[in-house]
Formats: sequence, structure tokens, C-alpha cells
Amino acid sequence: MDLICNSYANDSDDELEPVASDRLTSGITAAPSIPSKRPYPVPEERQYKPPRRQYPPHGSYSESQTSSSVSVPIPVPVPGRYVSKREKSLLASVSTIPTQDQSSDLNQKPSSSPTVLGSISDSDVPRHVLSSVTHRPKGSSLRTEMPSRMSISLTGHTKAVTAIDWSTSHVHLLSSVGLDGVVYVWNVWSNDKKKVRAFLHHNAPVKDVKWSKQGLSLLSCGYDCTSRLFDVERGVEIQSFNEDQVIGVVKFNPDNCNVFLSGGSKGSLRLWDIRANKVVHEYIRDLGAILDVEFIAGGKRFISSSDVSGRNISENAVIVWDISREVPLSNQVYVEAYTCPCIKRHPQDPVFIAQSHGNYTAIFSTNPPFKLNKYKRFEGHWVAGFPIKCNFSPDGETLVSGSSDGSIYMYSYKSTELIKKLKAYEQPCVDVTYHPVLPNVVAACSWNGQVSVFE
Repeated sequence: MDLICNSYANDSDDELEPVASDRLTSGITAAPSIPSKRPYPVPEERQYKPPRRQYPPHGSYSESQTSSSVSVPIPVPVPGRYVSKREKSLLASVSTIPTQDQSSDLNQKPSSSPTVLGSISDSDVPRHVLSSVTHRPKGSSLRTEMPSRMSISLTGHTKAVTAIDWSTSHVHLLSSVGLDGVVYVWNVWSNDKKKVRAFLHHNAPVKDVKWSKQGLSLLSCGYDCTSRLFDVERGVEIQSFNEDQVIGVVKFNPDNCNVFLSGGSKGSLRLWDIRANKVVHEYIRDLGAILDVEFIAGGKRFISSSDVSGRNISENAVIVWDISREVPLSNQVYVEAYTCPCIKRHPQDPVFIAQSHGNYTAIFSTNPPFKLNKYKRFEGHWVAGFPIKCNFSPDGETLVSGSSDGSIYMYSYKSTELIKKLKAYEQPCVDVTYHPVLPNVVAACSWNGQVSVFE
């Protein structure tokens, strides 16, 4: 008895006796405390548990639970509450489903556009270039001079360059497109970066590019069956025009920059209104692939050139169309069995030329009946096998043409005689064009991806 009394002599009268788990009742509001002097632990399952809440039906979670952005599963809100497998899977899925703000961020493009590579400012343009542009009397044209050497080389394309075009409103900018699917804009005389824009929106080779006469807008087309309009100043795509054919050529109407003409591989010609993003006229005829188009008569008519090599219908190689009536005015302009990859009208005289795969350039009248001039043609360069293009100088005195032998050929318009031959590339020179203001500057491109400026 003495031993028993001594063992309980130090215990406080206020201490609670250990309570068995089966004596717990719903009226108890706090978990019992266990004296430290009686060190037998109470199992976790015997600790106090609050009354079980009714399990919410599937899909009844509050919006605040499902819309919060978390990276780990949401913890159970009440400790000890049973969580079913369905609830566990739902709570785990909340951490992987993007919220409304996150999903909108995924759909947005990055704020810094990779298309902007440099400045399009004319601050680095040489003084003689700016003075020629700013002090030239309105409507006057300088006499064309012959470039003699390559002054600037523009590198960037990894495959053949198919077309180049000078901007007429910002004459220090040159655009180029190629089979690598890229549209480049070059600040030709810049001392810093010359490649200032790179539009990567086409997912296939690009065939043609044209500047708009108003503003810094650029139109391109290609094998992805789209024509795309770009804002060069901001470096973004403005619009996309989808078709059911590979688009080989685009051309702005000379009197209305909101309208452009497109021609494709299925022989379809479509006149697009940019403001409505729809086709306003379509010109249908059993033609081969459209190779080139050119407006005449102030934009009321246009000329189309199509591939006739596999059709034996040579009279459809060059056709003159009426824009509003959607009918051909003549389909027997050029009756030789050669395709014509390039059509250009003269800047002053009522004539146009057609680059022929017969290794010459033919001359036609823009007035009905659109006769071929049988006594004059430009010969000497090579065209066969490549889409070689040609262009007139701004004053119309000179015709410049590329060639499959890699040279640039310059002819007198009046006499059709060869004035100068300039070796430019080892591979075919595909496109060549005079600067719209400077009479001695010519840009050219090659089948091996080179773009060059000659002065």
C-alpha cells in the first residue's frame, strides 16, 4: 500500500484520468490531453475528428477553387475528412487545367516580334541619294545611266530568290522573297543592319512580292495558297487571303491600292478588295498556271500570261482582259508555242513586252487589236528553263533583263540593241529592276540566294 500511495503522491488532483476511445461522445468539443508522465501515445485514428461533411456532388466546386492557378494538387480543406477517388482526381486536375488568364496568354503572340531586326529610317542614306529624291521636280525623270559594279551585297536567303521590288514611297527600302519561305525587307544604304524585317508567316516557298504605293505595306504570295499583307513599319501581318491554288503572282491596281490581282496554278485570276477581304471579280478560262499579270489602260484592263507547255493551246499564252466585264478582249495576242514568265508595260508608250522562253523579249501594242511587233525584239539573253524577269527604267529608255547565264543585259528601248552586259552571278540572274528614282542603281537577285545592288 505504501508503494501505491507513493506512486500517486505527486499527481495533481486537476489531472484527468485517461479516457478510453469508446467513451468519446459527440458532445466533446476538444481532444483530450494526455499527461506527459503516462507516455503511452494515442494512435492517430483515435484523435478527435470533426463531424463528416456531406460529400458535394461532382462539378459543384466553387469557382474560386477551380480558377486559382496552382502548381500542386489542392490540399484537403478539412483535416481528416475522407476524400474519394473521384474527388482526388478532380482536385489533381485543377492543378493542370490552365485558367482563363493563362489560356489567353498562351494564345497571344509574344510582345517582342522577331520580325523587327533593325531600323527602317533613312538616316544612313547617302546625301546624294536623299538630294536626288527630295530635289527632283515633280513629274520629271532623270536620264538612265549604266551601272558598272556591284556596290552592296545583301545576304540572308538560303535558297533561290524569286522576286525583288523597290519601295516607291521609301526609296531606301528593298524587298525580296525566295524559295526558303521568307520575306525580307532591306535598308539598302544603312550603316548598321541592312536586314531590317524578316516575315516568316509563309509556311512554303514564296513566289512574288509587291510594295503598295501608299504607306509601308507589302504584299506577298506563295506555295501555301495564301497572299499576305504586311505592315512593314510595325513588323506584323495585317491580313491573309486564302485560295484553293498555289499563288504565283500578285499585283496592286495602279489607281487603287485597296485592290490587287492574284493568279495561281489552277489558272484562276481573282481581283481582291483588301477592305472587305473578299473576291470582287473572278476571271475563269481553261488556262494553265498563271505566270504573270500586268495592268494597262489606267487599271481598267489587265494582261495575263499562262503556262501553255502542256496544253497545246498557244493562243492562250497571253490574254488581255476587261476588268469590270470579266471577259477576255483578245486571246490571240501571242501565238508562238512558248510560255512568257514576265509581262511589263512601258512607262510612257502604249506598248508592253513579254519575256519569252524562246530566249527573246517580244513587243506588243496595248491598244486593240494588241498586235505583235514583228520587226523588233530584244535578243541575246537566255531565258529557257528559269522564270527570268525584266523591267523598264523609270524613263523608259532602257530595258534590263536577267539571264540564265548569270548576267544582266541592258537594251536600248528604241533600237532594241544591247548596250551593256554585266556579269553578276555564277548561277541564273532571276529578277532585276531599276531604282524608282536613282538612274544608275539596279537591284538583282540570283538562283543561289544572293541579292545585290549595282551602281
